Amino acid sequence: MQLYSRSAGSGTPLVLLHAFPLSSAMWLAQREGLAPACQVITPDMRGFGGSPLGDDAPSLDVMADDVARLLDREGVERAVVGGQSMGGYVTLAFCRRHPDRLLGVVLADTKAAADPEPARHNRERIAEAVLRDGSAILVEEVLPPQLGATTKRSRPMVTGRVRGLVQSAPPAAVAWAQRAMAARPDSFDTLRGLKVPALVIVGDEDELSPPSEAEAMAGAVPDSRLVVIEAAGHLSAMEQPEAFNRAVADFVRSVA
Repeated sequence: MQLYSRSAGSGTPLVLLHAFPLSSAMWLAQREGLAPACQVITPDMRGFGGSPLGDDAPSLDVMADDVARLLDREGVERAVVGGQSMGGYVTLAFCRRHPDRLLGVVLADTKAAADPEPARHNRERIAEAVLRDGSAILVEEVLPPQLGATTKRSRPMVTGRVRGLVQSAPPAAVAWAQRAMAARPDSFDTLRGLKVPALVIVGDEDELSPPSEAEAMAGAVPDSRLVVIEAAGHLSAMEQPEAFNRAVADFVRSVA
């Protein structure tokens, strides 16, 4: 499995893993804004964007191993690894499986707790609906809570970009990723065992992974900092890219 990846800049390697059900296209403002500060590596996770889905059973561990192989291919021994939403889940799996590859960790608008039973059932319902009927359910149910109230009200271009990315997500990849996320374990022990610094970012209007979740994650990490981004929802990197980039650039400089 070789992930398709877009890169920009030079210096300390920073891997950014995209949200569900988007692709590395969501990181455009980060590739542009963070390139002067570090080497930004933004892969399409398997099945999304330009990356093949492969034949493996759904698993965040498989996705984390994909990222490790990408680092091997890029000649990168250690990197700051981070992600938003689903990308954060993959980052936590990477922390468990490849801790020696980490310089630091960025967890944005994500959570460390496992899905409760109703959430797992809902993921399976969406997976089956997407395979049966296509992306309509993503636009109707998955898209609305991704964006904060401020973005919905005053950032039509961001809303349009996210809608386009959601609509272009391949059904097979959507179902695979939903099932991988549904099976993920609780990761608070992983956070408590981190030997590298962590940056936890959350939009103050995030309804899917609210600030209380971010505070709990930051509190579990021995060396952490928490940044709350105003007027942003679950996709803070796209909704408030300048604030997001400032937080990440400061963090990367601190661990370089």
